[in-house]
Amino acid sequence: MASGTVMTAAELEDFLREVFPQAFGPTRPHHVVALGHRTATIRLDADDAHLRPGGTVSGPALMALSDVAVYAALLGQIGRVALAVTTNLSINFLRKPAPGPVFADARIIKLGKRLAVGDVALRGGGSEDLVAHCVATYSIPDKR
Repeated sequence: MASGTVMTAAELEDFLREVFPQAFGPTRPHHVVALGHRTATIRLDADDAHLRPGGTVSGPALMALSDVAVYAALLGQIGRVALAVTTNLSINFLRKPAPGPVFADARIIKLGKRLAVGDVALRGGGSEDLVAHCVATYSIPDKR
């Protein structure tokens, strides 16, 4: 297990296939690359289905990737809590990402009993330049 996490990246991806098949099912484009203490890296294999006119990865695809990445970083800390939900997501688009892999590096910057806040740096496969930056808040259900 990664230091500071309650599950491994492989265990997390298995769980996400179970509870989030639209993003992690057998033919879906998201993959857990890494999981650490309050961090996760998710890869989107952006293909024609994720493109908008002009050949760039669409905003909705980047927003979904950001949301999934914060969810993964959060679950890495709190475990299998499928009903943790997004309450807010704000994204700034910085550059046009090309088709191919897009990476979302998420980190939890505040983890409370009922709320978590994370940010995400999104970058294309061949560059360290950010294509977008996101901040998201998650509601964590009561453990009762």
